[in-house]
Amino acid sequence: MEIRHATADDLEALAAVEAECFPKAEAATAEEFADRVRHYGNHFWLMFDGDQLVSFVDGFVTDQADLTDEMYEKAELHQEDGDWQMIFGVNTLPSYRRHGYAGDLLKAAIRDAKKQGRNGLVLTCKDRLVHYYAKFGFKNEGVSGSTHGGVTWYQMRLTF
Repeated sequence: MEIRHATADDLEALAAVEAECFPKAEAATAEEFADRVRHYGNHFWLMFDGDQLVSFVDGFVTDQADLTDEMYEKAELHQEDGDWQMIFGVNTLPSYRRHGYAGDLLKAAIRDAKKQGRNGLVLTCKDRLVHYYAKFGFKNEGVSGSTHGGVTWYQMRLTF
């Protein structure tokens, strides 16, 4: 398995994996990924099995302490020298789940955020995944202000 950051050549694969992992109302589009990769491709962690993208984690950096819906929509809000690494998506193709791939990518994102001097990482997740992210040191801060995709999200924070 190879782990690397995203380039414009990865857009189709990113959109395809996202579409398999999230309902349409929650999934980012190929156009949104193009904007994200252009602004912060080095804040994508992609895992490949040969030529097949099987898992990825992405998000941008900001000085804002809480993840907002606006962040998903406006890649230009990325601040490379920001305090917090936001995580917008943790995706693994269904046939590759339960092998620790997403966890390996989260650990890579955490390692990079530490090396870059961030305060920590912030993500939102559904209730059923709170325990999963807690295994990596994320603390549940309760229901997020996010209404992304029309579902209830919980904000999780890992502080260094």
